[in-house]
Amino acid sequence: MNPQAQYVLRTVEERGVRFVQLWFTDVLGGLKAFHVTPAELEDALEMGMTFDGSAIDGFSREVESDVLARPDLTTFQLLPWHVEGSGIARVFCDIVNIDGTPFEGCPRQRLKSVLAGARRDGFLFYVAPEVEYFYFNSDKDATPVDRGGYFDLLSDDVGNQLRRRTVLTLEEMGIGVEHAQHEDAPGQHEIDLRYTDALTMADTLMTVRHVVKELARQAGIYASFMPKPLPQVQGSGLHTHLSLWRDDTNAFVGDEMYGLSELATQFLAGLVHHAPEITAVTNQWVNSYKRLVPGGEAPLGADWARHDKGALVRIPSVKPGRLDSTRLEYRAPDPAANPYLAFAVILAAGLRGIAGDYELPKENTQAAPLPQSLGEAVDLMARSELLQETLGEHQVEWFLRNKRAEWNAYRGQVTPFELENYLPQL
Repeated sequence: MNPQAQYVLRTVEERGVRFVQLWFTDVLGGLKAFHVTPAELEDALEMGMTFDGSAIDGFSREVESDVLARPDLTTFQLLPWHVEGSGIARVFCDIVNIDGTPFEGCPRQRLKSVLAGARRDGFLFYVAPEVEYFYFNSDKDATPVDRGGYFDLLSDDVGNQLRRRTVLTLEEMGIGVEHAQHEDAPGQHEIDLRYTDALTMADTLMTVRHVVKELARQAGIYASFMPKPLPQVQGSGLHTHLSLWRDDTNAFVGDEMYGLSELATQFLAGLVHHAPEITAVTNQWVNSYKRLVPGGEAPLGADWARHDKGALVRIPSVKPGRLDSTRLEYRAPDPAANPYLAFAVILAAGLRGIAGDYELPKENTQAAPLPQSLGEAVDLMARSELLQETLGEHQVEWFLRNKRAEWNAYRGQVTPFELENYLPQL
């Protein structure tokens, strides 16, 4: 037995862990889990868990159903809100075929494949997202729990207490938080995560979403990562700071435009060029496009800028003596995206810019508009050679099928807006 498995088994015994949850995601980023008791854990760690992939959205057809969840033991972590002696731990899994080869429907495997390609070119991909979300009274009552705005230091209300407890819980789990604050809208909060490699960060985002929701549930309120839950206020984004590293050096640092290297400007050109076709992945829900509208500091087109917070890609200022923090900020994604697929397509788009000969448009100049609806985004995705290559035919097929069904169901709805404005006069 390898040392990591021995460490997990010893920790489970010493800390009185009663269940270990084996986590993985479906194609849309929904969190799935096996619950394994200590008696069965050794076999699960060594052999993995076989299951019917046809039961999971975006996995297998019935004729090719059996797959294997194989734990990545480096991700083992206790869930600290459970009582000592009756604890629960979690570990992320890669989904593989029965013969051990990577399963094409596993989002985590797709990200690992894109990262491996970058490593062959000598690059490591690092990201740091800003996670925005809302606290509401319940999942049936979208009344914000507070009336705060940007950076407001409110009385010690439930939102502030929960955000503080969430940050402390994440840090207890080894997840680095740079800072946290109240966001612009009532009930809206933000947790900014510390830079790490993209695979670790995708696992981290899945953990953060789970922790935020679980702690809110325990407090009797509801946390939502819905991109645009309220009209007339800002939605929730997942502004993602990113850079490529080579030989322990930030490859984006240079003496070109605004302190960027030539490689960074090429990466930027790739992001701008491919942004419309990857938006279905970074903004995957009907509701995502209620956020990408004028007036909300969310991007409307494929452009870049240094100071404009409405641009798709922003070049953040760098503090004196901190050149290693040189980065790009990609502002389109929302926190309800599948982080594995989102990071994969963002990286793939930037690498195309490095490999290709794309012309970077002038600052604050749109190369193309972003899709204005999920239907338009899905059509662009269906024609994208980049996404076929990055995600593979299997995931693209399942993603398109799911999203076209969502879009068609939405188009058939009659909204309160239509009834209020049209029923009295038509």
